[in-house]
Amino acid sequence: MPVTDEAIVKIKAMIVNGELGPGARLPKEADLAERLGLSRSSLREAVKALSMIRVLDVRQGDGTYVTSLEPALLMEALGFVVDFHQDDTVLEFLEVRRILEPAASAMAAQRMSDEEIENLREVLGRLSEDLSPEEVVANDLEFHRTIAAGAGNSVLCSLIDGLSGPTTRARIWRGMTEEGALRRTLEQHQAIFEAIADRRPDLAEASARLHVAGVERWLRGTVASKDFLPPPQA
Repeated sequence: MPVTDEAIVKIKAMIVNGELGPGARLPKEADLAERLGLSRSSLREAVKALSMIRVLDVRQGDGTYVTSLEPALLMEALGFVVDFHQDDTVLEFLEVRRILEPAASAMAAQRMSDEEIENLREVLGRLSEDLSPEEVVANDLEFHRTIAAGAGNSVLCSLIDGLSGPTTRARIWRGMTEEGALRRTLEQHQAIFEAIADRRPDLAEASARLHVAGVERWLRGTVASKDFLPPPQA
């Protein structure tokens, strides 16, 4: 095992076993390196790597601390990775969304408060046929993010949020090229909302699966016909 990897494993073990909890300050570099049997340079590289994935927070002139370790913070690393996706992997992201979003919708139907459901109603109410494809997708992202948050599972919410980005261009392209795409989105969002508002987890799950599968089905056909030429990302 490379020395830097060994250092990462040892620091991780200190966090996992509770020796270093969220917000805890790491011992001084020299003391920690001696304690772990590492060179200071290896320890420094390990700290740098762990700070990049938001496990550690290096504060200049103060010291190095363990972060809050909240899922949303740690999942930022996932967002960094998916930003490097290629267009031919968009289908794989949609496949994962087809697994996660129906589950989130079912959980939201059981767990969302009345206030959260009213907020979801407001988001849905802002979706209209007067919007541009970009505005429709922005509303779509907010709609699904609100549902994921209402599921009451911060890890699931962070995963869905991180996986939404790579499919944004495909959804904009669908809105620009497929006749009736906006109308179908309106109808499907309405069905998901009504199932959640009626506290029907089975129906919410089925409606969300149908919604994501529709985008996936369109994209598979478009990729197969080699017509998938989405506008460049801003």
